[in-house]
Amino acid sequence: MDKQPTQFTWQGSSTAQMVSAFHKDGYLMLHDFANHDECDALMQQADKLIDEFDAAKHKIVFSASGQSHAASDYFMKSASNISFFLEQGAVDDDGNLIKDKAKAINKIGHALHDLDPHYRQFSRKAELADLAQAIGFQNPLLLQSMVICKQPLIGGEVNPHQDSTFLYTEPESCVGFWLALEDATIENGCMWASEGSHNGPLLSRFVRAQDGMKMVENEAGIMPECDVPLIAPKGTLILLHGRLPHLSPANHSKRSRYAYALHVIDGAADYAADNWLQRPDDFALSGFA
Repeated sequence: MDKQPTQFTWQGSSTAQMVSAFHKDGYLMLHDFANHDECDALMQQADKLIDEFDAAKHKIVFSASGQSHAASDYFMKSASNISFFLEQGAVDDDGNLIKDKAKAINKIGHALHDLDPHYRQFSRKAELADLAQAIGFQNPLLLQSMVICKQPLIGGEVNPHQDSTFLYTEPESCVGFWLALEDATIENGCMWASEGSHNGPLLSRFVRAQDGMKMVENEAGIMPECDVPLIAPKGTLILLHGRLPHLSPANHSKRSRYAYALHVIDGAADYAADNWLQRPDDFALSGFA
């Protein structure tokens, strides 16, 4: 039988029990953090953005089971704009769509929280600021955001990983705020986590190099098994510690699994100059206010 995660129902503010669970488990599940109307509005805005996207001009495939997208200039520039990445199963060998555009997008990223008014408003909710402060942030900065679509039948697998591998600070401070815009179930590819393994080492870093991006082993070790299913009904918020190993399987069901993910770092920490995500000088990070 699968392990059952610790779960809470959001009542409008953080509690000592929630904070304790986050530091113990490496994740925090909060049901009913957003109401269905909020989720629907964010879904509708994502669909509008996809409808306006010209897939013929940007044939960029995203694969979280590899890093073939990393050399793309389009990917690098997504740090400071709203970019669209296609599912591998949605294109032919030449990058042309073989699926309806509305069902072909893997994700939208990575500056929605600053550039889109709908996502900017949600990302700066006072409740998110409360949670960030409660778990120990001194100067929270909103670093990156994305809508993850997990399309029906072709939604790609996300291999076991630690978010701090990609968004590294010294000391480490990255935390993911992940909102289920639709029900995330075992059938449509919910996240799985390795409870408590955030206390282990950061195993690798994804860094800029002269010949592009590369994955560098940070410390010898094996990624722990992700055996706790984070089944998240619509409106559930999940906080993910930057060292917590987690994954999501491919979606072979007929239902999508839209989610909105916002990654926050602490301005009191040093953001690594060799991280993939580098904003231009005239587009500085900001906090919840």
